[in-house]
Amino acid sequence: MQAIVEQLEAKRSAARLGGGQKRIDAQHAKGKLTARERIDVLLDEGSFEELDMYVEHNCVDFGMPEQVIPGDGVVTGSGTINGRLVYVFSQDFTVFGGSLSERHAQKICKIMDTALKVGAPVIGLNDSGGARIQEGVASLGGYAEVFQRNVLASGVVPQLSLIMGPCAGGAVYSPAMTDFIFMVKDSSYMFVTGPDVVKTVTNEVVTQEELGGAVTHTTKSGVADVAFENDIEALWAARTFIDYLPLSNREDVPERPTADPYDRFEESLDTLIPANANQPYDMHELIRKTVDEGDFFELQPAHAGNIIIGFGRIEGRTVGIVANQPMVLAGCLDINSSKKAGRFVRFCDAFDIPIITFVDVPGFLPGTQQELNGIIKHGAKLLFAYAEATVPKITVITRKAYGGAYDVMASKHLRGDLNYAWPTAEIAVMGAKGAVEIIFRGKTPEEIAARTKEYEERFANPFVAASKGFIDEVIAPHSTRKRIALGLRKLRNKQLENPWKKHDNIPL
Repeated sequence: MQAIVEQLEAKRSAARLGGGQKRIDAQHAKGKLTARERIDVLLDEGSFEELDMYVEHNCVDFGMPEQVIPGDGVVTGSGTINGRLVYVFSQDFTVFGGSLSERHAQKICKIMDTALKVGAPVIGLNDSGGARIQEGVASLGGYAEVFQRNVLASGVVPQLSLIMGPCAGGAVYSPAMTDFIFMVKDSSYMFVTGPDVVKTVTNEVVTQEELGGAVTHTTKSGVADVAFENDIEALWAARTFIDYLPLSNREDVPERPTADPYDRFEESLDTLIPANANQPYDMHELIRKTVDEGDFFELQPAHAGNIIIGFGRIEGRTVGIVANQPMVLAGCLDINSSKKAGRFVRFCDAFDIPIITFVDVPGFLPGTQQELNGIIKHGAKLLFAYAEATVPKITVITRKAYGGAYDVMASKHLRGDLNYAWPTAEIAVMGAKGAVEIIFRGKTPEEIAARTKEYEERFANPFVAASKGFIDEVIAPHSTRKRIALGLRKLRNKQLENPWKKHDNIPL
């Protein structure tokens, strides 16, 4: 028996060593943690239970039978984050550069299948050189098996990808199909084709960082959600983030104790809106003064800044927040903001997370670039997302709500449950000056000025919409938190179903 135990420990030690101490040291020299160190940081201490530690590749070509390392480049298993079950895979760059083999893929698929059966989030720690070339099409088949499970798990269990090293070629499509992507600055990148191929095909000279680094994908492309300074920061953020999410679409949103009173008044909100209608203000202030303890986890903060999305809590329960940001492009909706918010709304709806919408939107951004790049189709994504959502929806119009953008932003007409407005709200087809110049075309400047003043008095308030029942109540800004909290209590048992269909056909 003792000999068997010693043999077991020897095998475990070999698996834990991965590609060997030299490669572990090289990983550390790059400022990166190893696959196992990352799991230790991510999960509660002592909670990780590894599966398939002894799995080996089955490749017989190119001298691979002489290069067998237990675990085959990925560490898989389950553990807890703040006591809640999660499944995790962590690719090991010290073993064949973390490249994906057939067996490597089977390990990932096994934990994804189990997570689906039991209803628990899947967290992928990606650090891989891509497909294992020695295995050829078997490796590509492995990727496709993972892709298929990403699709089946979508909307069933939350999926979070942490890109902590290279992620190139076909490897990028698995993270792309997960719900959220975190990246690490200066050590992670994602692209379909690398700089060398780009140079060969298009003669463009570009660095890995410019082509697919963390900053690129969290500012320009919007592929990733947040960029962090290092591995530790990203992993700790993932721990915080998972706390907002339900374990699956069968579970309720998590609830945590809070000492923040539901009826807390914020007198400062009464002076948040500037006297000048064209002067911006920071919508973050309203969000942080509304949610529990000012705790707001913003997603994609550096991309499409004219709209804000993220998670907060009201009375200890998770809510999704969407808010126009007057500080950027005056809060106009454009292509990027519509895609950003539309995807977020659909995630919240899939996992029964109530949606709070703060509205200050002067319209859709005009211009040839927007029209030629398809603002009609892309703007319709956000409209579609709000219209199909059956979760509790509470909307607060703080200032401008003009034109089609008023409709899009969770209006009463898109089955908003509670639609509030501040006294400063202006709900109209368009701004006063533009409207008057159309209605009274050809009039003198004096008449235009008089009519503009008349239009402002008539429409630069929430009461016309309220008189038609489109606004449920005009509320004092300082009572916003209390109104939302009471509304969420009432809507907790909301029942609403869309007509049966195989699936919808969102305007992609």
